Amino acid sequence: MRPLADWPMEQRRGITGVLTDIDDTLTTDGAITTDALEALEALKEAGLHVIAITGRPVGWSEPFARTWPVDAIVAENGAVALVNAGHSTAVGPDATKETETELRRLYLKAPAIRASNFARLQQVAQRILREVPGALLSRDSPGRETDIAIDHSEFTQLPREKIAHVVRIMELEGMTATVSSIHINGWFGEHNKLVGANWIVWELLKQDLAANMHRWVYVGDSTNDQLMFEAFPYSVGVANIRRFENELTHLPKYIAQRERGAGFAEITASIISAHFK
Repeated sequence: MRPLADWPMEQRRGITGVLTDIDDTLTTDGAITTDALEALEALKEAGLHVIAITGRPVGWSEPFARTWPVDAIVAENGAVALVNAGHSTAVGPDATKETETELRRLYLKAPAIRASNFARLQQVAQRILREVPGALLSRDSPGRETDIAIDHSEFTQLPREKIAHVVRIMELEGMTATVSSIHINGWFGEHNKLVGANWIVWELLKQDLAANMHRWVYVGDSTNDQLMFEAFPYSVGVANIRRFENELTHLPKYIAQRERGAGFAEITASIISAHFK
């Protein structure tokens, strides 16, 4: 990982959109800080698209999708998206107002598939709770529609061997499993953050993300971001990613000096400064 200051000006100037994780990337101690919120507003004012992609549930994400100045939030690791019903590619004074807006809820899978998967997810969740002592469902589980999440660091602590045990059960059940900075997420299907990013960029902008990755940057902090770090030529980690450095096969290309929301604000300033020079 190279220092953020090493990111060439001409590359930063070509960025037209920011894809970002939420927990411990935008947020600090579970809440968005003033500097991170102002950074989101600055990106929108500068005419850049901003899409958050998270493992958090759609229910948890809804109030933020209504009030944050983002184009969309893709929740549950790419399975469902919340989009401002008045979404427009144009950016103006109203784009950064912290007012509630009507949302469109978009799903990657058909209703029958989601219903079938939901029933299977509950069965796997109960198996994990029976077989892994100390395992608890995440507190945001009531808002989940397409995955399950086991808390390992948000309100409880699971040691590494129990985290590995949860992942093993999920995979034995035919699920995709990832570990974020706070949760172990599991779901049925081949979708992931990258699939979700490609899907929502096409839905909103009719843009082929795979052909335009050099115009986007991905910002993250954890092991469940490494697929995005690998895919995007321009990726940046907030400084707290160093705690997962030894577990990552694919690291971000650059790293901020500051952690969490302050790191996101630092990255934003780096991008915006290039656009106005």
